[in-house]
Amino acid sequence: MTTVDGGKPHLLEAERLSKYYGNVVALRDVSVHVNAGEVTCLLGDNGAGKSSFIKILSGSHQPDSGRLLVDGEEVHFASPRDARAYGIATVYQDLAMVPLMSIWRNFFLGAEPRKGYGPLRWFDVATAKRIVRTELQEMGIDIRDPDQAVGTLSGGERQSVAIARAVYFGARVLILDEPTSALGVKQAGVVLKYVLQARDRGVAVIFITHNPHHAYPVGDRFVILNRGQSLGSFDKNAIDQQELVRLMAGGRELEELEHELEAIKAEVG
Repeated sequence: MTTVDGGKPHLLEAERLSKYYGNVVALRDVSVHVNAGEVTCLLGDNGAGKSSFIKILSGSHQPDSGRLLVDGEEVHFASPRDARAYGIATVYQDLAMVPLMSIWRNFFLGAEPRKGYGPLRWFDVATAKRIVRTELQEMGIDIRDPDQAVGTLSGGERQSVAIARAVYFGARVLILDEPTSALGVKQAGVVLKYVLQARDRGVAVIFITHNPHHAYPVGDRFVILNRGQSLGSFDKNAIDQQELVRLMAGGRELEELEHELEAIKAEVG
């Protein structure tokens, strides 16, 4: 177990995680740590092992070797419910929302505030709407009307509601699965702003992406995966955006591609 300054253990730490599917190596000896109030960006192209890593942290899959620690104590997640009990929330690309339902109904889906006693308990609509307005405002999220259907929101707005929901329900670690992959430039910027809002509220954010141009502006630390293995963990002051892109692209492969493109341009010219 490693520690942050002062000897305090990391909020969440993965030590030498490995996962195999038959002969396929999904992850091999991957180590990552995250701390409160920081954004850790996990980068990699398709097939790099990002999805397997998410599933282990969220409790959907168990590692074949390695271990997970929360506040320095080893934990074992048999299900996503176990991970949520430790404050680890995952926002997947599909967001787990019902498009025809209102924002406030989606916000409390499966965890509705109620009033009354015994069998005579009912959904406390007024409280739900008030909490949603307050939470969205505190996150700096400008939603016109909490009664509007989620399906009428833009992709960036839906992501922001999902982030606010996770923070409200006590997420200490917020895992975001490719939140900007299907968004335009403006909407991606909106989501990145709310990633920083969550970080500033003391949440440890794990931002999974294949886009270094989205990761670098918000990241405090960068972990790069390639074919299931880690190419290293870098603090922001130890790597610039150009080097991040080069590592993600495979370095030598990127240089060879650039030479090929230059040759094609010369032939066309």
